[in-house]
Amino acid sequence: MAPGPAQMAGEKIMKPLNSEEKPLKSLPFIGAAVILGVLSGFLIFSQTSGKSLATVAGNVAGNVATSETKTVGSKDTKTFRDCTSGQLEVNDDKVTDEGTHMLVRPGGVSQTVYLTSSVLDLNQFTGKQAEVCGETYKGQKAGWLMDVGRVTLK
Repeated sequence: MAPGPAQMAGEKIMKPLNSEEKPLKSLPFIGAAVILGVLSGFLIFSQTSGKSLATVAGNVAGNVATSETKTVGSKDTKTFRDCTSGQLEVNDDKVTDEGTHMLVRPGGVSQTVYLTSSVLDLNQFTGKQAEVCGETYKGQKAGWLMDVGRVTLK
């Protein structure tokens, strides 16, 4: 005769863990993962050593800066969609201290665009004719304040 539900209720569903068994089977896999992690970190570090963190981050972010091109900065045209041209200069703080640089355009002081950049070092373009593309922000005193993401030298 088959055991009934009353007899099965007394049986234990789980077996007790044998204290002599040790979970050492996964130790080689953990060791291999640690070794591979250290090696990959070393390889990445050795390839990027000698480069500044800004250069590495810029290349990762999709920036382009080669000797063949005149365009430097982000390829993101949705974020950096506003563009204008002029001569890039350091902000002289005569009109406003907003922005680290300014783009002097024909038409006088009212046409000057005050610039800042979260992506590029604008100092490398000082004194040059350039087209800048960025995102416009409302300035407190500046008529036009822009966060520059891309510069094209003319």
